[in-house]
Amino acid sequence: MPEAVTRATTVTTSPGLLASLDPLLREWLPRQRWFAGKGRPVTGFSLVAATELLPAGSRLGLFHLLVRAHQPTTQGSPTHPGDCYQLLIGVREVLPPRLAPALIGHVEQGPLAGRTVFEALYDTRCADLLLEAIRTRARIGALRFERDARQEIREELVPRVATAEQSNSSIIYGDTFILKLLRRIVPGMNPDLELPLALAREHCPRVPAPTGWLLAELAEAAGTADRSGFAAGADPADEPYVLGVLQPFVRGATDGWELALRELAKGEDFAAEARALGRATAEVHTALARALPTVTLGHPQVRPLVDGMTERLEATAQAVPALRPYVPALRSAFDALGDLAAEGRIWTAQRIHGDLHLGQCLRSASGAWSLIDFEGEPSKPLTERRLPQPVARDIAGMLRSFDYAAHSVPSTAARVAAPRTGGDWADACRAAYCTGYGEVAGVDPRTEPVLLRAYETDKAVYEVLYEARHRPDWMPVPMAAVRRLAADASS
Repeated sequence: MPEAVTRATTVTTSPGLLASLDPLLREWLPRQRWFAGKGRPVTGFSLVAATELLPAGSRLGLFHLLVRAHQPTTQGSPTHPGDCYQLLIGVREVLPPRLAPALIGHVEQGPLAGRTVFEALYDTRCADLLLEAIRTRARIGALRFERDARQEIREELVPRVATAEQSNSSIIYGDTFILKLLRRIVPGMNPDLELPLALAREHCPRVPAPTGWLLAELAEAAGTADRSGFAAGADPADEPYVLGVLQPFVRGATDGWELALRELAKGEDFAAEARALGRATAEVHTALARALPTVTLGHPQVRPLVDGMTERLEATAQAVPALRPYVPALRSAFDALGDLAAEGRIWTAQRIHGDLHLGQCLRSASGAWSLIDFEGEPSKPLTERRLPQPVARDIAGMLRSFDYAAHSVPSTAARVAAPRTGGDWADACRAAYCTGYGEVAGVDPRTEPVLLRAYETDKAVYEVLYEARHRPDWMPVPMAAVRRLAADASS
C-alpha cells in the first residue's frame, strides 16, 4: 500500500480527463444524497484539482477530483461560480458484481475510453489507500494527509462504507476509526475539524478527538501554519480545503434519534437520557468557551440578528401560506429580544455545534453521550458557521428535535403502546434536557426565556419552509410548534 501512495502523480494538466467523465457525472452526481443543487440541471464542470492516486492504466485506477459543478441560478440571484465537490473515481476494465451499486458508467471517449468508472469508496483497496496515506502522513500532489502522532493507526483494518450519511460520506475501519469525507467543500478551516481539535486540547471526553485529517493545498496560506495545517490570520480564500476527518469510532453506539424512536415505540420514558444529553451538551459548550474566544452581544450585534430572524419569517410566510395567520405572534418573539437589547441587556456568544439535534448525538454501550458532526449547517457560508453565537441556538435545535421525535412514532400500534407520545413526551424531554444542561453549565436555559423562544421560533420557521419544499407530509410537525409558540406569545 505505501508503494501505491508513493507512485501517485498530479494530473491537472490533462484536460481530456474531465471531458471524458462529463456526460456520466451529469447523470450520476445529481442522484447522490449529498448533492446540494437538486432541482437544477448541471450545465457543465470545471476542474479545480485532480490527483492520480493509482495509475489509470493499471488493473485498478483511482482519481481524486475536486470538481466545480455549474448550474443555472434562480432568477434575480447573483452569479454563482458553482459548488465544488470532492469525488473519488475508481477505474476498472470490468466492474466486479460486488461493486455494481457503485457504478457511475462506462466511458466512451477521452483518456479513459473503454473503461468503467465507479464510486471508489466502495472498493476496499481504495479505502485502504486513504487510511494508509493518513497513517504515513503522505503528500500527494495537492493532497496533504495529516495525523495526531499520539494516536496509533493500525494496518489491515477492514473498511466498509457507512450507510446513514446525508451531506457527506464515511468509511468505517474495523470498528476502530471512521473517516468522514466532506463532499461539498470550500477553502478555510472547517468547524468539523476545528472544533474537535479545540475540544481535544481541553480534554473534553464528549467529542472523539481527531486522529487524522485530509487537506488540499491549492494556494499558499499566509503566516505560519499550526499542526492542523492552517495559518493564523490567513485569508480563508488562501487556506487549504478540509476534505476529511478521521476520528475514533464509537463502538456499539446508537444515535439519539434512533434511540428516542425506539423508546417511544416501546412506551418507555426518555427523560433520563434527555437529562444526560443536556449535561453532555453543557460540557461541550463550556469546553468550547474555554478553548476559543467568546464575545459580548449588545444592541448593535443583536439588532441584525433580530432583523435576520424577522426577514426569514416574512419570506417563509410568502412561500408557505399556512404560516401567515401566525406571523404577528411569531414576530413578537423576535421583537421582544430586540427590545431587551435596546434596554441594555447583553449576552455572551461563543463557538457552538451549529446544527445540534438528536441525530448528531451518540450514546455508547456504556450509556455515555457524545456529540458529532460539528460542520454546522452546510448550506450556510463557512464564515457564518464559524461565528460565535449564543448557546441558545444549539439548545433550541435540540428542543425542536425532541418535538420531531414525539411526532415520529412509526405506527399506530406504537402510539397506542406509548401513552406519553406527543406533547407530554416531548415536554418531559425538553424539561429534563434543560435541567441537565443547567446542572453542568450553572445556568438553566429556561432562565433566558426571551432568547430561547426567539431561537426556537426561528428554528420552527426554518422547518416549515424545509418541510413545505421537501417533505410536505411532515408539515404538521413544525406547524404544531408554530401554533404553540404563537399561543405562548398571546398568553
